[in-house]
Formats: sequence, structure tokens, C-alpha cells
Amino acid sequence: MTLNELVKSLNDIAWGPWMLILLVGTGICFTIRLNLLQFRKFGYAMKNTIGKVFHKQTAGHGEVTPFQAVSTALAATVGTGNIAGVTGAIVAGGPGAVFWMWVSALFGMATKYAEVVLAVNYRERNARGDYVGGPMYYIKNGLGKKWMFLATLFSALGAAAAFGIGNMTQVNTIAGSINNAIDAFGGNTAAASVTLFGQVVPVSSIVIGLLVAAAVAMALFGGIKRIGSVAERMVPFMAVVYIVCALCVVLTNLPSLGKVIAMIFKGAFSAEAALGGAFGITIMTTIQKGVGRGVFSNEAGLGSAPMAHAASSETDPVKQGLYGIFEVFADTIVICTLTALTLLCGAESGVQIQWGESAGAELISASFATVFGEKIGSLIVAVSIGLFALSTILSWSLYGSRCFEFLAGTKYLPVYQILFVLVVVVGATLELELAWNIADTLNGFMAIPNLVALLGLSGVVVKLTRNYFDRGRKTL
Repeated sequence: MTLNELVKSLNDIAWGPWMLILLVGTGICFTIRLNLLQFRKFGYAMKNTIGKVFHKQTAGHGEVTPFQAVSTALAATVGTGNIAGVTGAIVAGGPGAVFWMWVSALFGMATKYAEVVLAVNYRERNARGDYVGGPMYYIKNGLGKKWMFLATLFSALGAAAAFGIGNMTQVNTIAGSINNAIDAFGGNTAAASVTLFGQVVPVSSIVIGLLVAAAVAMALFGGIKRIGSVAERMVPFMAVVYIVCALCVVLTNLPSLGKVIAMIFKGAFSAEAALGGAFGITIMTTIQKGVGRGVFSNEAGLGSAPMAHAASSETDPVKQGLYGIFEVFADTIVICTLTALTLLCGAESGVQIQWGESAGAELISASFATVFGEKIGSLIVAVSIGLFALSTILSWSLYGSRCFEFLAGTKYLPVYQILFVLVVVVGATLELELAWNIADTLNGFMAIPNLVALLGLSGVVVKLTRNYFDRGRKTL
């Protein structure tokens, strides 16, 4: 067995059915223990999160505002997977995958809420005076020293995974999407190329890698406050641009929307019923693709987002936890759903889909092209993917740094950060399938120590939540 085959086998375990059951099961557990909090208090959560976006918020040294914290977390979760990943899941699993993506998100809201509550409750100040927190800290300060091996394991996995899942693969996607857009407008990126490590690389990819590396360096070395400030501006902009463009496609195909919705619900239990024929897509494939994409997109249970939320200036864990509910809703229920509707409406307008096969962002480009034309359609996807991927790199630079800092302290942190920036250039210029598979596997295994901590500290989440709503004379 080759190394790549071994990694793929481990990846099948990391993102296999049992892991997905564990992730969703944790969400179900918290949903029950919190008495359906994310459903009963959904309006309250939206009012006290996105509803306060225009209220003035302040943060002290080593802190970010609550909105900057959720923007940083969203910057990581709203990534290329919201476009290419959702497309691939639907094509491979049928329209019904969307339904199961929704299911995972609805329960994932409770998981993400719990993660954020614990992150704020058990955070601490580092040597620089910054708030730091996340799974490694609520394991250390919540579960106790005998569980420190889990905190160390999570941090090691996170520090390593950041180079792939939040760096090389993202910048490689940026370079690819920009090069495709250049070619669509009559350019020829292949004409100007060099050979690096036996691979032919367009010069444009090198330039893109250097520009992205410079942007990441400026944000990363500015600390959490600069990352939060950039995310606060970038995330709303990129989300609004993509949402508006996707809505244009959906509204243009409004007469077909009822059929598309019916396909989603029929396909949740039978791909043949939804597509009107036998396509070889089993119900288990539909569920696995939908749930897997939902979990991978919103990262509920993986333990990454709590590291951003822990830096919030908000002192009440439950108040910040409400942003976790909003985060999953915005990422999966809004953005992933719009990607799905755009794809399926595009299919109703003539975009050819090979059901049961593999696919990526090219089908979304084709769907946008049905309304905006080929050039503008490819440009929309290139800009969206570029912004989504760049925001992911910025957030994961923070996550990787926090994990490394937990392992080695702040003294050697600049070494890790410099290496992270240099790897950006490598990722833009080389095809690294093995690196992607390794990082994807590590990212999946990060969930195990985090889920152990979440379940072990579930009583703390319930107590804090009950106390918060009791203080406000609201019933949990």
C-alpha cells in the first residue's frame, strides 16, 4: 500500500459514516439537553446577533468585538466548500443531499452553540495579553489535567492541518479560479509558464501566490485584532455579493423553483423518484454526501471556530454562544442552500449534469452563465471562490497559530507564522493531492478530542444556559 492509499483509507475513516453519526449524534444530544434551544430561541438568537450588527461594539487589548469574532469564524467556514463542495455533494448524492445537509445544520447549531459557550467560559489570557481559547483550553481547564493528552492531540492535529485545509488547498483554488477567469476573457495563462519541481506552473499562479502571501502576512502579523478587523469587512461583502448573484439565478428561474424544492424532498429518500430514472445513487450515498457536506462546511463539532469566538470581548458565554447558532445558519442554511438552488435551477435551464459522478465549481459557473453569460458567470465564481478561499486562509492562520502556541508557547510562534506564509506560495504553484488528503484527514480527526470534551462538559453548557435565561426571566 502506498502512502497516498494509506492516507485515503484513513480519510475514509475520518469522514466515514461512523464519524458523521458521532458528529450529528452530538448535535442531537445537545438539542435534547438544551430543550430544542436552537429552534425555540432562534428568533432571540438572530435578534441578539445579526440584529445588533449596526450597534457600536468595542473591544479591549487582545480582544475583538463579538461580531468580529463570528466574522473570523465565518471566514473559515464560508469557504470553497460552499461552492465546489456543495456542487460535488449534490451531483454525487442527488438533489436529496440538500435535505440531509439541512438536517446536519439544524442539529449542528446546538453543537456550535455548545462549543462557543465552553470556549468563552474556559478561555484564558496568554503571555501577550490576548484572549485564547478553544477545545484545548476547555479540555485543560474543564476536564482537568488527566485529559491533557486530548488537548495536546487536538492542538497537534490543528497546527498540522492548517497548512493544508486552511492554506495550500485554498490558495491553489484561488489560483485555479483566477486563471480560469483570465482564460475565459481571452487570456492564455498556459503561454507564460515555468517548470517547478517537475510541474509546469503558469507565471500567473506564482504572482497570485505572492500577492496572497503578502495579504496573509499583513493580517497575521497584525494579531487577532487585525484579523478580526479584516474579517469584519470581508465576510459581509463576499457573502452579499454571492447571495445577490445566486438569488438572481433563482428568481430568474422562479417558475421552476417548486419543482426544484420537490426534487430535494423526494430525493432525500429516493434519487430515482427525484430524477425520474435509475441513476445508481443509493439512499446511503445521498445521506452521507449531504450530512458530510453540511458538517464539513459549517465545521460544527470540529473545534475550529471556538478558537475565534474565544477572543470576543463578550464576557457572557451564552451571549457569544448565540453567534454559533447564527454562524451555522448563515453558512449552511443560507449560502450552501443558495448554491444548491442555483445548481438545480441551472439544471432546469439546460445545464447538463452527470448525476452520480464527480463535479466542482464548473457547474455553478455554467448555472450563473444561464443568466449572466459565460464570461460574467465565470467571473462571479472566480471572485466568490477567491474571496471565500482568502478568508479561509486568514482564519486558519489564526487557528494554526493558536494550536501551535498551546504546544510551544508564544516564543516560537513567529517561526510557525513565517512558515505558514511561505507555504501559501507553494500551495499556489503546485498540485498537492497528497498534502490535501493528509490535511483533510487530520481535520476530520480533530473532531474526536473535541467531541469527547463537549459531551464530558455538556452539563456545564446546560447549567450556564439555564442560568442565563433564568436571569432574564425566560424559560429554557
